[in-house]
Amino acid sequence: MKNTHSQKIKRPRLLILGCGDAGLRLLPLLRARFRVYAVTSRPERCAELRAAGAVPLVADLDQPATLRRLAGLARYIVHLAPPQGDGALDRRTRRLTAILPERARLVYVSTTGVYGDCGGALFDETRPVAPANARAHRRVDAEQVLRHWAVGARARVAILRVPGIYGADRLPLKRLREGTPALAEADDVYTNHIHADDLAAIIARALWRGRPGRVYHAVDDSDMKMADYFDAVADAFALPRPPRLARAELARVVTPALLSFMSESRRLRNDRLTGELGVRLRYPTVASTLAACVKMAD
Repeated sequence: MKNTHSQKIKRPRLLILGCGDAGLRLLPLLRARFRVYAVTSRPERCAELRAAGAVPLVADLDQPATLRRLAGLARYIVHLAPPQGDGALDRRTRRLTAILPERARLVYVSTTGVYGDCGGALFDETRPVAPANARAHRRVDAEQVLRHWAVGARARVAILRVPGIYGADRLPLKRLREGTPALAEADDVYTNHIHADDLAAIIARALWRGRPGRVYHAVDDSDMKMADYFDAVADAFALPRPPRLARAELARVVTPALLSFMSESRRLRNDRLTGELGVRLRYPTVASTLAACVKMAD
């Protein structure tokens, strides 16, 4: 009979880069099938990652010398690490491609922010990107770099464009309690959502079923404006609804970063997600998520 140790050695290796909340939710879905290596730049997180079932590796995408030990380590990769906070190019992803093996299978978690403001239009993954800020430009750069690398390395890359991630511990309750204003109806924007647990399941699915170079919208079925979302959360938790202000007034009371977030309106189709990947969302709408969150809080 084969012992447990030899069985573990023979499992394929999988590397998670940027193993934060999404990575920790992903681990239970993968650790029985893979020997999972989780990269962190913070040594104090090693015990947490080990307890979650991963082999922790300390490396820093901003320090190329620390990446050498990752070279060729795994043929399956989940890239969750965000770009650095400056510049138009994602230097972290560019460094990463130098140490990735050929014929790898990689899932990159990008952002729906690559589309910029779409005026509330409903669209699928064929819409051209139009990044409106430096953060989104860096994400577009990462997508392009990974696609180019995949062609040369005969690898498979699936790109997930992800909107606002939410869940029981990721709701705007603090914002509501502080009374932060929302946009008036005439100025409000459409926003998109995905539950954190559904995102983990989508990543796992994309590892196996994602087509080479394919983009997928990792979004739920909701069709909701941002202030309506805040109202729904407030009603679910018996909190006051936020006051609504015209955009010009709101600009005087919120940070530029928050205002930027509230300046892009789009509605994303998820037909590829449910069709090609065969994903069945556990939390398909904001209403279903809030009902589950309220039940957990009781």
